Amino acid sequence: MRSTQAARSYPFREPTALELEPEYARLREHEPLSRISLPHGGDAWLAVRHEDVRAVLSDPRFSRAALLDRDVPRTSPRRLTDPTLHTVDPPEHNRLRRLVSAAFSPRRLGRLAEYAQRVTDDLLDRMADQGPPADVVSGLALPLPMAVICQMLGVPVADRDRFTGWIDVALATTAFSSEEIHDAFASLKGYLVELVAARRREPTDDLLGALVEARDKGGRLSEDELVALGVTLLYAGLETTSNHIGNFIATLLTHPDQLALLRAEPDLLDRAVDELLRFIPIVTSAGFTRIALEDVELGGVVVRAGDAVMLHLDAANRDERAFADPDELDLARAVNPHLAFGFGPHYCVAAQLAKAELRVAVGSLLGRFPRLRLAVGEDELPWRRGRMARGLERLPVAW
Repeated sequence: MRSTQAARSYPFREPTALELEPEYARLREHEPLSRISLPHGGDAWLAVRHEDVRAVLSDPRFSRAALLDRDVPRTSPRRLTDPTLHTVDPPEHNRLRRLVSAAFSPRRLGRLAEYAQRVTDDLLDRMADQGPPADVVSGLALPLPMAVICQMLGVPVADRDRFTGWIDVALATTAFSSEEIHDAFASLKGYLVELVAARRREPTDDLLGALVEARDKGGRLSEDELVALGVTLLYAGLETTSNHIGNFIATLLTHPDQLALLRAEPDLLDRAVDELLRFIPIVTSAGFTRIALEDVELGGVVVRAGDAVMLHLDAANRDERAFADPDELDLARAVNPHLAFGFGPHYCVAAQLAKAELRVAVGSLLGRFPRLRLAVGEDELPWRRGRMARGLERLPVAW
């Protein structure tokens, strides 16, 4: 069948802290595929059930490449225009993924995890020396992922103020004007063009250097793909992980029973990271949009060729059909097929690195400060607004 319900304005309302929009629970039960009207690009389908989201992520009849340079439904004013890991379909996606995947081999991941531990130890030393109260966001959540992505890509850490400012604006939804968002993304691309030129003058053995070599000597990607891939890796390696670190710590400090469990059983850290990834909504609205290449039945309705389908991974991660007691934080959860890193061909290539950074950050912070606590009331925590990712402006703690 095909739904006849009128499209509802989306996003439904401004998100509050780390609370998941309650409307998604109703939709999972009564209307797993619903029509929504976006601020830009018109109407789309919204999928919120775990089974349907996984189906769209893994079905080649739903295309990412069909989004490129089209006025498709979206929450940000910026169109997707560049061919990169997030925006192409197989086999082009497979080609780009192979070029990047060597940077995430077990051996390289081990080295990056060791580097992350050294950086974290230094950052926590500074926090301890300065004494409480301390800000986890500026003291750990931002500088740790920044150091790791700079180490991996070969980006000068001294440039951090330049590119972090651009990333913050480029990945906004309503916090900045359309012109500011487009200008910030253009600045990021211009910055990567500079770095590529520098690699050509002086070759390096980092990931960006390897991509330049693949372009110049092997012809395995175009110049546009090279620059777009560098931009994607830079912002993807920083934005989500940095927000996750702050969100993880805030969640643990406001769930004392679960924090006590993790302190009593530190071997639960791996499970804890996965459960926090499942439980905490990181996005402010649906995304991961696909375009149907042909008519497809999904969630009890027929999605017509050319229709856009938007996915809410966080809503799917609370689906009672896939998780026992989905609205409860359970750091000992054994079966956890969460979709925090996606699913199918576009599963996040850096997932294992992100999880390694999160394990290092959470485990080290809790180990260094056994009496860690919020330095302000929970209702006083300042949350960023108008962005694609949820996160804290500051996270004051004491010990």
